[in-house]
Amino acid sequence: MSLLHAFILGIVEGVTEFLPISSTAHLILASRLLALDSEFVKSFEIIIQFGAILSVVVLYWKKFWHWDVLKKLVVAVIPTGVIGLTVYKAVKSYLLGNLTVVLLSLLIGGIALIVFERFRASTEGEVDFREITYRKAFLIGLFQAIAVIPGVSRSAATIVGGSLIGISKRTIVEFSFMLAVPTMLAASGLELVKGRAALAGHYGLLAVGFVVSFITAIVAIKTFLGYIKRHDFSVFGWYRIVLAVVYYLVFLR
Repeated sequence: MSLLHAFILGIVEGVTEFLPISSTAHLILASRLLALDSEFVKSFEIIIQFGAILSVVVLYWKKFWHWDVLKKLVVAVIPTGVIGLTVYKAVKSYLLGNLTVVLLSLLIGGIALIVFERFRASTEGEVDFREITYRKAFLIGLFQAIAVIPGVSRSAATIVGGSLIGISKRTIVEFSFMLAVPTMLAASGLELVKGRAALAGHYGLLAVGFVVSFITAIVAIKTFLGYIKRHDFSVFGWYRIVLAVVYYLVFLR
């Protein structure tokens, strides 16, 4: 991997991390197009997520000081953490880099987003984390755990799941952003420990990916929040479907 590759993947991570289109899928597909395939690349793709989550800390640091919100984030991250630790080896060995799994997840997830928007009751309103009870926080964590499958999208799973249990759109979107912090911090930390052998000597590449993903994630979050004030998530569903079909027809068939 070169510095240019790290720069490109950092942009991909920052732009896609908080959109319901799966940053993991985009990193895997981009890595294949760049002919990058190694244990270091797999670890790199996980660890640079830390740059993206730092952008959430910067943008939402005041809200993290609310004790009630913090407790709900802890409750929500528990099921994801337990499931993630349980299936870590299987996911990294058999699912990360599996293009069939990634493309099917993109396709099915895209259809699910479109269907969801077709039947979703309007739940607009200002952000109010009091909507999220501890029971609902735990359920959101269960929905998020589905995203251990590459291509599902952590943000899509939490946003759709939260909406299905009656949480308004702006509230679940911002809670999803904040839930990314403990979730991806744990994932990145686990990878730093378990994948440290593959990372040796490549810390400059990690730094580039980290910084670029941080900057682009800030822009992506602000743009996304502006977009959902006037639009629904259908466009992301269609995008996922088109990406999966085009990638398959052009590069795999």
